[in-house]
Amino acid sequence: MKMQTSVRILDVVALTEDLPNKGLKRGQVGTVVEELAPHVFEVEFADDKGRTYACLSLREDQLLVLHYQPEKSSQVA
Repeated sequence: MKMQTSVRILDVVALTEDLPNKGLKRGQVGTVVEELAPHVFEVEFADDKGRTYACLSLREDQLLVLHYQPEKSSQVA
């Protein structure tokens, strides 16, 4: 089951798994800042004040791209 569309630079993403050795939990939100290799991305995690607390390379299958707009506009009758 493919969980996301392809990841792009500046996408907002969530972790799909815990990374206890990095102090990160499933669902934490970050921003893709660089593509390092095919399907490998540098993701920056920051707090609500914009301070970076983690920056690491992750595989595409460890990320879920978040969407803030619907794919299609829905018409409310």
